[in-house]
Amino acid sequence: MCHNEIISDTKQIKCFPAEFEKQSFVQLIFPHEQSDWIDYLEEARLTFVNIAQAIAKYETCLIVCDDVALVKSYFSDFTNLEFVLFQTNDTWARDCSAITIIENGEKKLLDFTFTGWGGKFDAHLDNAMSQALAPYYKTPMETIDFILEGGGIESNAKGLLLTTSECMLNPNRNKNYTKEQTTELLKEKLGVNEVLYLDHGYLAGDDTDSHIDTLARFVDEKTIMYLTCKDKNDEHFEAISQMEAQLQEFAAQYNLELIALPFTDAIYYDDERLPATYANFLIVNGAVIVPTYGVRQDEEALQIFKDFFKDRDIVGVDCSVLIRQHGSLHCVTMQFGA
Repeated sequence: MCHNEIISDTKQIKCFPAEFEKQSFVQLIFPHEQSDWIDYLEEARLTFVNIAQAIAKYETCLIVCDDVALVKSYFSDFTNLEFVLFQTNDTWARDCSAITIIENGEKKLLDFTFTGWGGKFDAHLDNAMSQALAPYYKTPMETIDFILEGGGIESNAKGLLLTTSECMLNPNRNKNYTKEQTTELLKEKLGVNEVLYLDHGYLAGDDTDSHIDTLARFVDEKTIMYLTCKDKNDEHFEAISQMEAQLQEFAAQYNLELIALPFTDAIYYDDERLPATYANFLIVNGAVIVPTYGVRQDEEALQIFKDFFKDRDIVGVDCSVLIRQHGSLHCVTMQFGA
């Protein structure tokens, strides 16, 4: 259970659970013919099936889909799988799903505005999804007129929120908000005490304006796993090195530990470099599901997770297809707190 507390003007005690805390279910949105996966739809669907099956071994996986019968045909075992009908624009559940907080000891969902990462893509259906599914969730939900994506925020369950300046303060999101106003809104709505902004770090091919879940993640209350780049000839070297230096400053200030994750060899599709990252893992009850990409760094990355998460299973899932659309495993999932 998250331990941080903040009392707002309405005297409500709030906290933002971390992903490593207990969950009730994980939500996926299944690829369909109107989504961007159409050029390799079957490959994408099979990858989503693998992710859903990995989740279902440990907790419920809710699959949002435009054709329940069709999607069910991809599964032979429905244990811990649930299906709900809704038509979406695309399948990035992390960014368009509701976010769980705890308010006065009770679970509550926050439905922020989703605009397709600053208006890059049509997202009107995705933005309407959480309200449409509210009867299914059976949890109080607050709609918030503020653009925010789940992939842009990380909680340590002790009052720290980690994000990036490039995303959270980008004028394509909430252009009328200053940094100070954004910080105060995040504190008020999420119940956090401090907002830590990373000012450096990016991935080539990323559409999100540097979501934190591609770069650095809390794995417990005191530990951050983060992406490193050791190749001085790689285009990412300088920015990732600057990010590492800033993380070291945060670690010293807040008594945090840092664990480095390797950078993959460059992966291309149609002559475009893809944003492969091991930071885009998903923590579920009893396991960590780690994206792999068929490169030599996969084994090293999996071993890092095994060494740290000694009380959880480590499950690798090939996400080579997902990065063709500029996201990975964490991007297509959203956990709901218990």
